[in-house]
Amino acid sequence: MTLVLFGLLVLLFALNTPIAVAVGVSAVAAFMLQGDMNLMLVTQRMYAGADSFPLMAVPLFMIAGNLMGAGGISRRIVRLADALVGHLPGGLAAVSVVSAMFFAGISGSAAADTAAVGAILIPSMVRRGHTPAFAGAVQAAAGSIGVVIPPSIPMIVFGVLTGASIGKLFAAGIVPGIMAGLSLITVCVLHAKRHGWQPEHGFSLREVACAFRHALWALGAPVIILGGILGGVFTATESAAVAVFYALFAGLFIYREITPRQLPGLILQAGITSSIILFIICSASVFSWYMAIQDIPAGIAEWLTGITTNPVLLLLLVNCLLLLAGTILETTAALILFVPVLLPLLPALGLDVIHLGIIVVMNLAIGMLTPPMGVCLIVSCSIASTRLESITRAILPFLLALIVNLALVCLFPQIALVVPDMLFK
Repeated sequence: MTLVLFGLLVLLFALNTPIAVAVGVSAVAAFMLQGDMNLMLVTQRMYAGADSFPLMAVPLFMIAGNLMGAGGISRRIVRLADALVGHLPGGLAAVSVVSAMFFAGISGSAAADTAAVGAILIPSMVRRGHTPAFAGAVQAAAGSIGVVIPPSIPMIVFGVLTGASIGKLFAAGIVPGIMAGLSLITVCVLHAKRHGWQPEHGFSLREVACAFRHALWALGAPVIILGGILGGVFTATESAAVAVFYALFAGLFIYREITPRQLPGLILQAGITSSIILFIICSASVFSWYMAIQDIPAGIAEWLTGITTNPVLLLLLVNCLLLLAGTILETTAALILFVPVLLPLLPALGLDVIHLGIIVVMNLAIGMLTPPMGVCLIVSCSIASTRLESITRAILPFLLALIVNLALVCLFPQIALVVPDMLFK
């Protein structure tokens, strides 16, 4: 039955079947072949997979991200980032990374992060002489850390699957996310120096102050979201609802760049994106439940520990497995399929569940930059109007930097755990 389950899944992926359909059909086929289970359980498990209060944060963060993008917040964040790092060599590339880091504290989605900032900065970088492939690669890499810097939809899904504290997961993503952003800026600066690109303007404290004043309402969103969660004022789902009202207020009454006529379209767009994610969650919950009743995760964990009991080598195997999964699976599906397999390995790995969550999310963030399922790569590619092959070559230095960051977080747990240890004693 395990061979049927995974064999059919691989076959459907090879036939380019939509992920939610492939995962759901594989599980239903296994149910039918077993013959002693009522298929009504499939419907019940699909409903139960999405019937979760924390998962309500997914559509709410999507709506908040759309409202903030349309309300002029993205543009003001870009201006502030330009004032802070635009004086570096190849300044716009560094600006794209810093802008994505700021926007990551709002949207919770790497694809939304890439699209919102990339729509402004990729054309600007091309006009300043950067190749479309390089401009798209920078923005894709910067957007991918949008799921590491909190709030993060994959962290919410991981917390739902494991029962881990979403607040602790958010706190654990702060240092690795900032570290990843600084690494990407370093790659941008080295690339600019190698090509002899000069800074486009000097550093001005007056411009920083002016840009900060204009972006003050934009920066208030991540402060409220993260401050409320980490301070124990509200849950991740409640913070997403607060973010929606905050974005609506800022867009309608402060910046006045959203009109009431635009609201139905923005909410509909967020609803479509959320429905795709939740459909995958529903189908994958049936798949993971079938794996659980067949005791497949324990079997895979036993097989992996049979290869080696060395925690470092075992962690290397887990990272290779997750990096491979990220290339062929959408992030949410990969989480629901692989997290149940990894949980039985926690004692052998010697990891805290929060540390495991950050490792998983960082691996899948890298997967967003690798074809064929690299969602950030595809979004950037469409904005830059370049070929996937070209942008894939340009992304390699950024991939290397992110893999080095992943290795450091794996080997030194306190990088991820220092903030949650301070806040959640």
